[in-house]
Formats: sequence, C-alpha cells, structure tokens
Amino acid sequence: MSHAPEGPEVEPRGEWEVRWRQARNVPPPIVRAITADVIVAVVAGLALLFWDLVAGAGLAAFAIYLILVIGVGSVLTYLWAPLPTGASGVRRRSPWAAMLGLFAAFPVAYIVLVVIFQVLRPLL
Repeated sequence: MSHAPEGPEVEPRGEWEVRWRQARNVPPPIVRAITADVIVAVVAGLALLFWDLVAGAGLAAFAIYLILVIGVGSVLTYLWAPLPTGASGVRRRSPWAAMLGLFAAFPVAYIVLVVIFQVLRPLL
C-alpha cells in the first residue's frame, strides 16, 4: 500500500484573501476586454464632449456613443482575446470573447461619461 508523504497542514483561505488574490491575478482576456473598452470609450467620449461643446449634443449623441462603445469594444475584444491554445496549438476565437467585451463595456462607458461630463466639462 503506497502512502503519500504528509505535508504541513494548510489552513483554508478566508473570503477576503481569496478575492484579493483574484484581483491581483486577473486573467489576460479580462484585462484585454477592459482595455479595449476603455480605449474606445475614452476616444468616443472625447469626441462626444467636443460635439457637446460645439453643437450641444442631444440624447441621440449619447445613444450613438453607447452603441459605438459596446459594438467596437466587443469586436476588438473578439479579435484581441482568442481562446487559449489547446493541445493542437491553434488559437481559436469564440463569441464568448465578444460577450466579455460587451459585459465590460457598460460600466466602462458609464464611468467614462461621468468623468468627462462631471469632471472635465466643468473645467472647460
């Protein structure tokens, strides 16, 4: 009968320690999705701010902004965050990568709008 050597007893991690470790070790596809959405949101947000200062952007401009951030952010994430390679070594893309970009786009777009219209615009 084989017996594995006994090692030191390991205490289970607490909930906060687990969450802190997850926050420090974010998977690359999530970083790429958020980065793509932030880039699109900032560029489109600055264009929206310029449009608002020059011509007074209306509700349609904000809708265009959201559609642009969600659409372009999802496509960029789809292109930039392929599935990991498997045994075949072939990189594949998945609609789930686009969904990751879509889900990341909503809070990113909101935060960028708040910063642009509540912080930058009053300064101009």
